[in-house]
Amino acid sequence: MSVVLYEVSERIATITLNRPEARNALSSEVLRELPARMREADASPDVDVLILTGADPAFCAGLDLRELGSTAGNLGATGADGQPNADGVRGPFPRLSKPLIGAVNGVAVTGGFELALNCDFLIASDRAKFGDTHARVGVMPGWGLTVLLPQAIGVRRAREMSFTGNFMFADEALAVGLVNHVVPHDELMPFTRQIARDISGNEQDGVRQIRATYAEITTDAAGWQTEARNAAHWQREMFDPAKVAERRAAIQQRGKSQ
Repeated sequence: MSVVLYEVSERIATITLNRPEARNALSSEVLRELPARMREADASPDVDVLILTGADPAFCAGLDLRELGSTAGNLGATGADGQPNADGVRGPFPRLSKPLIGAVNGVAVTGGFELALNCDFLIASDRAKFGDTHARVGVMPGWGLTVLLPQAIGVRRAREMSFTGNFMFADEALAVGLVNHVVPHDELMPFTRQIARDISGNEQDGVRQIRATYAEITTDAAGWQTEARNAAHWQREMFDPAKVAERRAAIQQRGKSQ
């Protein structure tokens, strides 16, 4: 079965990360398939809204640490090193014109957290939790976390999350504005699809123009460039795959304990 599932119904494209045994960690294969499915949805005349979610129990555990600690091939895929991706934009996604809702069904960690932050807005299961563990892993954000996280929750909370690597649970994420709604786990997809239907019921050229306007107003180009520069420098001068491999078990155990 594909590592990224794609389904269209009611003018909604649901894109599901599908490596549940690896907590939907981002392998090179996932990082090839995910933007391809997003481009397909954005180009389809049968789609108005995209939903990104994960196969239970996780949303996404970030870059696959096994691959990162060996070849590190997934670090450079689709701009994970802070450089522009194949569409010439920074971040994990291709250039999109249609709204993208993140349906966060479980943990969203490091690169998985950045996937969530790059969605237009988030709806969370009561099982969701969010963590920036870049400092634990020994990599730097390259998909806009240092820009998007403080925009969402304020710079002081963002610094605490990044410096400590501690997790934020769904109720706190709602309280600080990281997510728009928290719903019981079994209601996550029905609730998210209803929001998507509400969007689809509007005039779509208008929706896409408003989305583009929000994007233009909120994009911090200088911040993204600074993050990309620092990420590239770290990868070139400081990143050590062997250290990632050494830390992998401890990182996983600490995440389970929280």
